Amino acid sequence: MLKELGPGFRLTLAFTILTGFLYPAVMTGVSQLIFPKQANGSLVTVNGKVVASSLIGQPFSKPEYFHPRPSSAGGGYDATASSGSNLGPTSAKLLHGTTKMDDKKNEVVDFDGIGLRMVHYCVDNGIPYESSVPLDQFKSAQGDLDEVKLIKAFNDDKAPLVFTPKAPIPADAVTGSSSGLDPHISPANADAQAARVAKARNASVDQVKQLITQLTEGADLGFLGEPRVNVPMLNIAVDQRFPISK
Repeated sequence: MLKELGPGFRLTLAFTILTGFLYPAVMTGVSQLIFPKQANGSLVTVNGKVVASSLIGQPFSKPEYFHPRPSSAGGGYDATASSGSNLGPTSAKLLHGTTKMDDKKNEVVDFDGIGLRMVHYCVDNGIPYESSVPLDQFKSAQGDLDEVKLIKAFNDDKAPLVFTPKAPIPADAVTGSSSGLDPHISPANADAQAARVAKARNASVDQVKQLITQLTEGADLGFLGEPRVNVPMLNIAVDQRFPISK
């Protein structure tokens, strides 16, 4: 019996050494030699501190920064929970959003939905719109939009809220990527945010748009994919070019 099992044990040992140790060691060495930046996560360092990876987006929300596309990865751009919403284009949840009760029995946003995303995008970036109900009716005492009320209004069966932007909204501004980690937005999305960022940083819109143009990446090999702008890289450049005085 040992005679028959011997070759199997020897092959198992040989392939364990070959594929479990030698191959990974060789590939690691080659990648570190030829592509060291990519092999180490494409990390970006500013003033000696790692602030980002050029491969993964971040949930910027302040007015002085360009905002990324929505993300369904964990709480947003969670690299340990890469995922899309997996909702179809006719999904009511995707279009109108949903709410839920939290542990304290308060109604909160469960999924924001395209309608709510359009509202925020238009309001944040000064894009004109038409609304069947004035948005002032959905504001809190502090003047902030009440997202729960808006989602419930969008889902009202009898008289749903109708919100229509008067200018085209880039698709990537209100829809997430399949991974939830894509750091890129379209140049049109970046341009629509330029005025807000310029105002927050006391810069001219033309200056900010020039920076967008400089950092716009073309299609890979000239024909694969679409032109795009890396949001973390753009925001780092904005901080360096138009710093906010403290």
